[in-house]
Amino acid sequence: MNDMMPISDGQAGIAGLDRKIVVKDVTVRYGSKVAIDDVSLQIKDNNVTALIGPSGCGKSTFLRCINRMNDTIEGCHVTGSIQIDNQEIMASRVDPAVLRARVGMVFQDPNPFPKTVFDNVAYGPRIHGLASSKSELEEIVQHSLERAGLWEEVKDGLHKMGTALSGGQQQRLVIARAIAVNPEIILMDEPCSALDPIATAKIEELIDELRQNYCILIVTHSMSQAARISQDTAFFHMGRLVETGPTEQIFTNPREKRTHDYVTGRYG
Repeated sequence: MNDMMPISDGQAGIAGLDRKIVVKDVTVRYGSKVAIDDVSLQIKDNNVTALIGPSGCGKSTFLRCINRMNDTIEGCHVTGSIQIDNQEIMASRVDPAVLRARVGMVFQDPNPFPKTVFDNVAYGPRIHGLASSKSELEEIVQHSLERAGLWEEVKDGLHKMGTALSGGQQQRLVIARAIAVNPEIILMDEPCSALDPIATAKIEELIDELRQNYCILIVTHSMSQAARISQDTAFFHMGRLVETGPTEQIFTNPREKRTHDYVTGRYG
């Protein structure tokens, strides 16, 4: 992204690292209330990182920092550093709209636009000028729907309203819309919480496929889901990052007692 500023610290350019996102000393305040307190975290590329923790612990707030969605909340103040590919995204010269094309977002409830299936997916490529012709736009839409595992189900109904799809189909449509602008990172805020088990299984299969090409962060309250789909897990509690590591380690041999108590269901 041309309007991001390269960092200059000693960690930039270290060969062999697969870090996609580096978060340093990030604090988020809503007025005088601290929602995230001094969080530092490195997130790998081509990987699913699950963010877990009790309700209200700051998971979603942290997620929204990665594409600066918190900028839209009145009274929210974010300090610290967030780098994507060694480029600082917190700099004032970074255009959040451009950043959000690079960092897609999928919310808890499916939120297709009140448009056709085709126009939902075509929306981003149109406003970002990614297609030079109708046929190129059609190709982007089809490819995005294929990658979201939805093409076969909607190819004969592209001009039906996206809101007429089932809940699980709507969520896959939203994912297709997110990847249509060629993002590098996909943020997911409890994307399966409103879905039935069959639709959830399809979304989880899709996430596993997508991680081959994207860096994915997912907020989930389901410990079993985090264990199934993520390679790394970060545990938040009361606005602080308590522990992070490989998912298997977090769930079977955590270092912190608070982590152990949470993943074994002693509180939540």
